[in-house]
Amino acid sequence: MAQRTVRSAYDPKDMKFRYLGPTGLKVSVFALGGWLTYGAETYADGACEVEMGTALKELDWPRDEYVLITKIFFGTGRKEPNTRGLSRKHIIEGLKSSLARLQTPYVDVVFAHRPDVGTPMLEIVEGFTQAIRNLNLAYYWGTSEWNATQIMEATRLAEKHNLIAPIAEQPQYNAFHREKVEVEFKPLFDQFSYGTTIWSPLASGLLTGKYNDGIPEDSRFATNKAFFGDTIKRLETEEGRAKIEKVRKLTKIAEKLGGSPAHLALAWAARNPNVSTVILGATKVEQIHDNVKALALIDKLTPEIVEEIEAVLDNKPKPAPAFNRER
Repeated sequence: MAQRTVRSAYDPKDMKFRYLGPTGLKVSVFALGGWLTYGAETYADGACEVEMGTALKELDWPRDEYVLITKIFFGTGRKEPNTRGLSRKHIIEGLKSSLARLQTPYVDVVFAHRPDVGTPMLEIVEGFTQAIRNLNLAYYWGTSEWNATQIMEATRLAEKHNLIAPIAEQPQYNAFHREKVEVEFKPLFDQFSYGTTIWSPLASGLLTGKYNDGIPEDSRFATNKAFFGDTIKRLETEEGRAKIEKVRKLTKIAEKLGGSPAHLALAWAARNPNVSTVILGATKVEQIHDNVKALALIDKLTPEIVEEIEAVLDNKPKPAPAFNRER
């Protein structure tokens, strides 16, 4: 196949950019395989990275024009004991294997896809430091689905031992899933300017309104019932029906702003100043084109509109209690 060279002809109107945590690395507010593209060793047992690497090579896209991310932990489905986890061995060998599939000498960021309670935290931090500082396999590392205590421990160990600290977390965050980002991680934002690359901003599609009147035949829930079975059952509970009713009310707010409920949900997540980038998932090309329209709604979320949204959601997390020592 003949190569097709990409020239991005960047226009500031096309996308908003933010710094990823405490670094100088800029990432697009919406990660949709454009300026920021990501995969993981475990996605389709490595096939995702193979396809991504092939596409990037065929496009001949200048490497300095996009941010490439992958994740290490789960391996590629092999059963051997050291082919998963966050031992120094798997961090380095797993990342080298990912780079081979991606056909690139380095990634911009490598995420620890999960915490590894079986590996000492110091070894984990040393492993990522070696991958970055000594082997030039990545520029930064981050965490995915870690809790604040684990991230704090890794950061403190890095400071103590002159190692490289993680710079961003990949948590779930949407209008129905808020506690971790808005409360638990607040000390990380305040002390370390920790970044976030959030996933499931549409709550698996629930916030798009597509499930308000049942499960459409061409939806993810219908085509992958084995995976989403528990989610489908929860929609039939009192809590699930209450969420659908909230989505109906949010739809009216979105229409008032000239957008769809999906646009509103994405803009709502992106307006959080502690969100570095919103990871978008799509099963159809037209969904990607439509999701980008959420950019136009971010600036329309005035304090009055946000208050109206909060009144519908009625789930704003309470701040963590502050304890002052009596003198």
